[in-house]
Amino acid sequence: MYKILKAEQLTANIFLMDVEAPRVARHCEPGQFVIVKMDEKGERIPLTICDYDREAGTITIVFQPVGASTTKMKELKAGDYFRDFTGPLGNASELVEEDIEELIRRAVYDQRGMGAYQAQIEPDALEFLADIAGGDARAALNAVELGVMTTQRSEDGKIHLTLEVAQECIQKRAVKYDKTGDNHYDTISAFIKSMRGSDPDAAVYYLAKMLYAGEDIKFIARRIMICASEDVGNADPQALQVAVAASQAVERIGMPEARIILAQAVTYVASAPKSNAAYMAVDQALESVRNHKIGAVPNHLRDAHYKGAAKLGHGIGYKYAHDYPDHYVKQQYLPDELLGTTFYEPTENGYEKNIKEYLEKIRK
Repeated sequence: MYKILKAEQLTANIFLMDVEAPRVARHCEPGQFVIVKMDEKGERIPLTICDYDREAGTITIVFQPVGASTTKMKELKAGDYFRDFTGPLGNASELVEEDIEELIRRAVYDQRGMGAYQAQIEPDALEFLADIAGGDARAALNAVELGVMTTQRSEDGKIHLTLEVAQECIQKRAVKYDKTGDNHYDTISAFIKSMRGSDPDAAVYYLAKMLYAGEDIKFIARRIMICASEDVGNADPQALQVAVAASQAVERIGMPEARIILAQAVTYVASAPKSNAAYMAVDQALESVRNHKIGAVPNHLRDAHYKGAAKLGHGIGYKYAHDYPDHYVKQQYLPDELLGTTFYEPTENGYEKNIKEYLEKIRK
């Protein structure tokens, strides 16, 4: 199942969705597409990948209802799920090597592109799209098309693609963090990797760059929480509590004092022992769920609290762990097909070493 994180109606007949699909986001390239299914009996709908965020693990799709399936699809809301989200499919775009600014100009003014719509793109919008696309011509061209199709004409009868319009269409903010031209996502990437790499000095430096540029403090706090769980995990369970507390505090306090709270959380997470064992465990389990046909839950683990459950064998033979020494008893929990499978492999780092030793002790 693939969760819809954002569902937005851009115009009367154009809709945007951000979908949680980490594997697709990791491997997709400009110009590729996905095939989605809303439910088990739903139609397979091919949709171009409008944008992607590898760090967040999300895919952005933009579509126009043209048939029964896409008309039904537009009713989905944030929090709903797609049954299938297959991809990336197709060949990557060959446009990525061309001059992005020139491609955008041609798309706006050439009659073979969007020229018939009498649109004009302002210089700062052109520069922004070329820069933020990062060599991804398809993302820039998708933004241009979306801007032309969703922007109302001005009094002069023309469609003006301003910087504000460009920002809305590409779903990214126009932030350059220094004079060398490093853009928004380069700095965020360096920020996350510095925390992951246990370099508190680099992490707090990139934090300062983002704060100086006016980055949303709630966005920064979310990234710290993700890193605390994904990269620190059970090596220091306190890291997630620190990150969550910081997130709540910055919302209540705001800037400029929020910088101190964020700095505390960033340096804590960066300095904490690291483990991605929990992150790897859930991804491996999800991969198993998606790709393997697994049988039923063992009978002794099934719900036995309803009338007739015993006749079906549900709950019979279940051993209540707290009735045994050390509150542990060996019994089967995984389905038959997965017996012996290990998803969670705790490391020797930090508190997780204690977890590993405990599991080894009770499993002897």
